[in-house]
Amino acid sequence: MPVTRVAAIDCGTNSIRLLVADVDRDAGTLVDLERTNEVVRLGQGVDRTGLLAPEALARTLDAARRYHEVCERLGVEAVRFVATSATRDARNRDEFVTGVRAALGVDPEVVAGDEEARLSFRGATGVLASRFDGPFLVVDLGGGSTELVLGTQVPEAAVSMDVGSVRLTERHLHDDPPTAAQVAAADADVHAALDAAARVVPLGRTVTLVGLAGSVTTLTAHALGLDRYDRDRIDGAVLGVDDVLASCEDMLARTRDERAALPYLHPGRVDVIGAGALVWRDVVRRVRDEVAAAGGALTRVVTSEHDILDGIAWSVAER
Repeated sequence: MPVTRVAAIDCGTNSIRLLVADVDRDAGTLVDLERTNEVVRLGQGVDRTGLLAPEALARTLDAARRYHEVCERLGVEAVRFVATSATRDARNRDEFVTGVRAALGVDPEVVAGDEEARLSFRGATGVLASRFDGPFLVVDLGGGSTELVLGTQVPEAAVSMDVGSVRLTERHLHDDPPTAAQVAAADADVHAALDAAARVVPLGRTVTLVGLAGSVTTLTAHALGLDRYDRDRIDGAVLGVDDVLASCEDMLARTRDERAALPYLHPGRVDVIGAGALVWRDVVRRVRDEVAAAGGALTRVVTSEHDILDGIAWSVAER
């Protein structure tokens, strides 16, 4: 039977997300039945302590139990639970694995950065490949890490950088708004990570730059001046490079209260979106400059709401 009802769960540093979908392998279609997101901040303090905090673990497992109820109600046939940066870095991740197994009846897979990148690429390009030219550089900007993956039909080069919105907030951006010295310190981390990434991924080959995940989608809503978070308007949005950079600069300069008043900003991202803006700004600038150095011109940036969740769902159906 070609249609399979699957559940994909992506547990990152800042949020845990669920997609329930019907996947038709013969037709090559994925139809959403449920797509939801909870900010649980699993990576709270991991960069400093190397441990998952008990309260963060409790929040995450509570969400996992709610997701189990959704899967039961919708008659899901197969589930894949993928955990990423915060869990990779935690010494007590066995507690997390045991808790998820009890909540959902499946073992979470703590995937390496290259597998995370591959899944993100599959999820994003499955929708965009018919609309835009490759090679695509897919950038999945998370709370603890940021994945870069380049390819046209399949990934050709990928790297995971240990920079993200939660990690850099906890490490550097302590004032409200952050000081110039704090921004410079965070920039130094991102630039060093991009220097290393550029030795693995030929950024100058990029034709279409695609941004994924909550920081990027929020900054897209900011650039579009939306009066609420509108997934349909954000998904597939095409912005000029200068518009993206201006959105990032404005968000980074705002106070916490100013960010909290934005109607499209999830309350769980208020504290970390400044760092997300800094990472996205630095990535877009670097890719623009690398493309120019290779004789091309990066003029647009595409945002996708289809990401690692979609990639996980496809991988479940193809097992």
